[in-house]
Amino acid sequence: MFQRTDLDGFAIEASGRNVARLSYATSLMKKGVLISTTEHLLSAFTGVGIDNAIVELDNLELPILDGSARPFVEMIQRAGIRQQRKARTYLRIVREIELREGDKFIAVYPADFYSVAYSINFPHPLIGKQSFCVRLTNGSYLKEIAPARTFGFLHEADAMRQQGLIRGASTENAIVLNREEVLNPPLRFPDEFVRHKVLDLVGDLALLGKPILGRIVADRAGHAMHTALVSRILRDKTLWEEVTLPEEENANVTHYSAHAAVGSSL
Repeated sequence: MFQRTDLDGFAIEASGRNVARLSYATSLMKKGVLISTTEHLLSAFTGVGIDNAIVELDNLELPILDGSARPFVEMIQRAGIRQQRKARTYLRIVREIELREGDKFIAVYPADFYSVAYSINFPHPLIGKQSFCVRLTNGSYLKEIAPARTFGFLHEADAMRQQGLIRGASTENAIVLNREEVLNPPLRFPDEFVRHKVLDLVGDLALLGKPILGRIVADRAGHAMHTALVSRILRDKTLWEEVTLPEEENANVTHYSAHAAVGSSL
């Protein structure tokens, strides 16, 4: 739950039903009130195992920080995590679904755990084709995904700013590339680009409202396709069933809550 402290605590649920705008980030809107760039924080919540949180912010956009989810993970840990008595409820995928749009693809298949396999293909000598697969258990998110930063191309910057985007972008909060090189090395991972796409996907799928048990496969998908999958899953209840798991089956997904304040000054 997001609360706009600058608007008398107006609340917007982190739900696929509130998805508003999709371009280079995911935004939520309710009754005309907007919250932008939600995916990194929601990804951090999923990675840490939080599914019950109130996030207060005093602006329409969550801060980008260093462009990854790691600072949000650290804030969650400082805010404090409390285990709750109620068993966690999951959406277990029972029937596959595949979505295609040109050369873009995203699908979810039945599985007893949450995993993501993502592929990208950018016409840049330092990116090209990259693939990454991760099972989101046993702390793998914190080590393998959370530190991966967003990235952008210098030659696209002017056009994006004319659209009102990336006004605060810099080498401090994103990997910036010209046509041949990274302008602010070093990379945190050789394949940091595709790892960040996994980070974004995990954050967008948090809009399902419950943790998922399923195998996600994505190829050049992006925010629009991520949230299209969320919308399709929410609409079609034959695709999933609600289940609870014994705690020992998934040691890092006990039901937790947190209260975090995210200010525009960060």
